[in-house]
Amino acid sequence: MTGPWLSTASKANAAERVVEKAHESAVSDLRQSAGVRKLVQDSWQRSLSLSLDPTSVAPERALTDAELRELRNQHPLASVLPVVHNLLIRHAFDSQLIVAIGDESGRLLWVDGDRVLRGKVEEMLFVEGADWSERRVGTSAPGTALALNRGIQIRRAEHFNTLAHPWSCTAVPIHDPDTGKILGVIDITGGDEAVAPHTLPLVEAAVAAMEAELRIQRLGIAPREFTAPRPEPRISAAPYRAPAPVSLNVLGSDNGHLESGSLSVDLSPRHAEILALLAWHREGLSADRLALLLSDSGYAVDTLRAEMVRVRKVLQLFAPRVVISSRPYRLETPLEIDAQRVLAFLERGAHRVALGAYRGPVLPNSSAPGIADIRSEVSARLREAMLTDASVEVLLDYARSEESTWDTEVWRACLERLPARSPKRATVVARLQRIDAELKPVAQSRFR
Repeated sequence: MTGPWLSTASKANAAERVVEKAHESAVSDLRQSAGVRKLVQDSWQRSLSLSLDPTSVAPERALTDAELRELRNQHPLASVLPVVHNLLIRHAFDSQLIVAIGDESGRLLWVDGDRVLRGKVEEMLFVEGADWSERRVGTSAPGTALALNRGIQIRRAEHFNTLAHPWSCTAVPIHDPDTGKILGVIDITGGDEAVAPHTLPLVEAAVAAMEAELRIQRLGIAPREFTAPRPEPRISAAPYRAPAPVSLNVLGSDNGHLESGSLSVDLSPRHAEILALLAWHREGLSADRLALLLSDSGYAVDTLRAEMVRVRKVLQLFAPRVVISSRPYRLETPLEIDAQRVLAFLERGAHRVALGAYRGPVLPNSSAPGIADIRSEVSARLREAMLTDASVEVLLDYARSEESTWDTEVWRACLERLPARSPKRATVVARLQRIDAELKPVAQSRFR
């Protein structure tokens, strides 16, 4: 069989062999060879000057789970993970690619994508918490992109470490939109598709979107204070620039709040309950049905009508485009609720993004029956998705959350999925022993 594609493949294989021989000469004889890109040659030289071992992963102090979680929570890129998911991660599952995000020092904070491939690259410690800077592993796309402060592609044998030779990668630094300082790096790792001609522009576009989102978020920052019941709404001082979707945030907080672009307004607990129920039941609710969902002891319809007047006043001042019609009560304009956003991420298989967006139960201290039902549904669907489909790293993060810290089934699932030699198994076993020790006396006391 002949054809131009075979000729192209043959040339590619020949070029690959040239790089492999050049790498062998560089690390064994310290000689430079022709046929290797200058940026790769220079990176090899920097790697050799650090006396790195090209055949093994350099040892490093392992981060504890708590330390990794703290780094993630404090890092500015945590707030733009949904952008990365929409543009890159959800496509990586179908393309057998991995998407990694590292901090400004080259430490990987998030790794997501094809599960099979993730298992394979763990052999070279390409995992969350690992340091992939040039000073640690030598030439690689994330480390060298940070060293050069530019987007680059590294193909197979161009990596300094031979453990990475089966893989190719593309990486682009991410900058602070205000200061220009490097915040981190985003990397695509996999086979030849990871260094296809379209991959670098794709990653650069994703980085531009992340930086733009950071700028938008900063323009909308405004301090929030505690809101007493039935307050006059306090609208942030940032100017309204253009119509933007209105979102309702009710996860992990009893005082929900509305956001629209750069504007924000706090809500009383009752107003948060009413808007959450209307946003959840988009078909609308009669006055009697809404009253029942707000209180199992009975909520007077006349009281509800008076409360609806106050809710509408808040909307008129904050988001005039959001209108509540009557008979039944129904939101004429869709109101995005953060709890539904979490479920949407789960449905798309974006478990890490969903977990990151889940800030806690829906209006946790609300006793309204309708809110309790929503709270239970969101919590149960998140737990089920974590147990059945999430990677072990995501499941571990979920297990450490306040909601699952005493959930033995979740912790046992972590133990079952962790590799036999994983150092994290000891932590999981210790946690299960603690749960057993603290809950066993409670169980025994019930039968006394």
